[in-house]
Amino acid sequence: MAAPKSVITETELSVLKVLWAQGALTARMITEELYSEVNTSSIGTVQKLLARLEEKELVRRDRTESAHRFHANVTREDIAGLQLDEFAGKLSEGSLSPFVLHLLKANKLSKREKQEIRRMLDEL
Repeated sequence: MAAPKSVITETELSVLKVLWAQGALTARMITEELYSEVNTSSIGTVQKLLARLEEKELVRRDRTESAHRFHANVTREDIAGLQLDEFAGKLSEGSLSPFVLHLLKANKLSKREKQEIRRMLDEL
């Protein structure tokens, strides 16, 4: 697992979501999932997104076949953590406490999620 290097855009996230859902795919396959019309423009857009994600080490390219396949190199949790850390830095000098407290008070966590948080806090 690579450490995410920078915040990702919504369009980059959409590519990662396709890869998380379906595993390794070619640029054309990803294009088919994201666009209603597959043409040189939409394929080019996806190729550019994949190049940016590869540069950020968020995807890796398998060059063993003539049509390269792309794999997500990070998990949803990695990206969620990256996004949350950046937002916490902007909003609360890096503290995650306001976010955790809000989730707990707003009752947006399931009982299982709350138990998991308790377990993780106990392990600290």
